[in-house]
Amino acid sequence: MDILANTDFWLAVLQIIMIDILLGGDNAIVIALACKDLPENQKRLGIFWGTIGAIVLRIILIAFALTLLTIPYLKIIGGLLLLWIGIQLLSDQDEDDPNVTSSDKLFAAIKTVILADLIMSIDNVVAVAGAAEAAGDEHKLLLVSFGLLVSIPFIVYGSTILVKLMNKFPIIITIGGLVLGWISGNMFISDPALISLMNEYTFLDVDFSLINNLNYFASFIGAILVLIASKMLNKFHSSKISND
Repeated sequence: MDILANTDFWLAVLQIIMIDILLGGDNAIVIALACKDLPENQKRLGIFWGTIGAIVLRIILIAFALTLLTIPYLKIIGGLLLLWIGIQLLSDQDEDDPNVTSSDKLFAAIKTVILADLIMSIDNVVAVAGAAEAAGDEHKLLLVSFGLLVSIPFIVYGSTILVKLMNKFPIIITIGGLVLGWISGNMFISDPALISLMNEYTFLDVDFSLINNLNYFASFIGAILVLIASKMLNKFHSSKISND
């Protein structure tokens, strides 16, 4: 019962809950995008199981958070994967395919949510792990698990609202895809291998302001690539259907 009287523990709990709620916006966007085309009776299942899978993966990642961020090229690979996920979510290439069943779409949506969250969590879990450190190592996993469980209703509710808004206002779908592209560009440019390479060239004079500007530029490029590539993919798919 000593844990209940531990001020640091409860402070860490509040910090982790706030972090999870704030970071849950990314989760809500990718869940809504992945589930927007599911039949009405399967949207809730897709949102629920996608959220549960993402939460479990994030808890597991906490133990390896600091190590993951130091692995060269991991964030580059993650950024490219997230870029492709954003392109796929903005394209509608499977909607007219008669071979894609309702259950296939549900399973594909859940897989997409889990994979996207796994990639995005590489950065996000560090903030949670840092907040949990204050309460001591023996309480870290408990804190992380509790904080993520509390954030589940916010993620699920946010995803449900976004799905409904996407059906009424399609522009939100495009904005969601751009957000994923923005995150992918930021991941790519912040990889330790690239930062180390830039630091080797003294003429670049790599300082905080330059890194910050490069992050914005890379994020912008990532968002634009998602938009252009998805439109090209949709155009190719439409021409293929018309030819058939």
